[in-house]
Amino acid sequence: MANDTLWTGRALDELRREFGEIYGGRTALVTGADGFMGSHLTEALVELGATVHAFVRATSSGALANIAHLRGRLKVHFADLTDKHSIDLLVRQDLLEAPDKPYVFHLGAQAHVGESWHRPYETFQANTIGTLNLLQSIIDHGLELEKFDTAGTSEEYGNVRESVSHHHDFDDAGSLILHERSPINPKSVYATSKVAADYLTMNYFDAYGVPGLVTRMFNNYGPRQNPRYVTGTIITQALERPEVELGALDPLRDFCFCTDGVRGHLVVAAHGRPGEHYVYGQGENVSMADWAAMIFKIGAELGYWPEGSREIVQTQARFRPGSSDVMALRVGYEKLRSETGWDPKVSWEEGLAQTIRWYAEHRDKWIGRVDWLGGTHPTVRPRSEAQPA
Repeated sequence: MANDTLWTGRALDELRREFGEIYGGRTALVTGADGFMGSHLTEALVELGATVHAFVRATSSGALANIAHLRGRLKVHFADLTDKHSIDLLVRQDLLEAPDKPYVFHLGAQAHVGESWHRPYETFQANTIGTLNLLQSIIDHGLELEKFDTAGTSEEYGNVRESVSHHHDFDDAGSLILHERSPINPKSVYATSKVAADYLTMNYFDAYGVPGLVTRMFNNYGPRQNPRYVTGTIITQALERPEVELGALDPLRDFCFCTDGVRGHLVVAAHGRPGEHYVYGQGENVSMADWAAMIFKIGAELGYWPEGSREIVQTQARFRPGSSDVMALRVGYEKLRSETGWDPKVSWEEGLAQTIRWYAEHRDKWIGRVDWLGGTHPTVRPRSEAQPA
């Protein structure tokens, strides 16, 4: 894949057929544009012919990890969501001069659940204060927008509380299905910061008419993802060694490939109604144990390690603190489908194959970022087998 982009061949043709007339020639701002999902969305908008402003967190090096190959096709703004002055400059000098009403895709965030416990203040500053700064700057300068899409997270739903379980939806087998109307119960600093960002988006819609909406994508994965996320840590460990360290194996997750996630952002910004929430994902869930087993199987079929040569080792360091683990996440995206026609196109098998290939072919992009190199954690029994304290 040239420049490791996923938008080639049939995928690019379908993208242009679906969104070319909507975003071609339009102005779009993407915060977090050099991150995992942000870079895939930024590439898609560039390929659609949009005038893209890429908001990238300023660092002393000014290096770009994922969109350097696009430098001649967009404008990069090195700024910081926690520094309102830098946002004001962008809005005043570029977005106010745009010939149309810009789209804003707000994906910039500290998005790692585990790290939010180690960096709680940074997480809240980036995710909550950063969102407030961006919204307030838009109001302060009188910038009219086409849409303001705030990227939420499935983590906002947390676990079902018995007292409000009657407000949840369950299928015939008793399995939880999460919709836009499902009660929220954030169980981490990250999730709470994103709930606040979502409500701020709705506050500014109600008070000032900012055409904001919230997209809650369920458990995205794919090429370029930080290797400290669960899919990346399984794959990178499997590429390097026979034992793969994980924490809890029972939690269920609804994994959605990154290109389907990008299509979700694009379709919601194009057709969604301001003031509304939209959730989307694969519509199925899988346990961490089975997800790892699927990765082991597909990686072996692709020839990256011998069949049966990889195994899970549970480590205490990878369990979330206390009772903060979210046990089941599965989306019901009927609202998005009925309003826009969106459906996921990439199967888990196809998505994992693409993801494994990327990690295998781009070791230099992730080896310095893993959290498992340089030692191991003590092995523990699964919680279901542990003796009471």
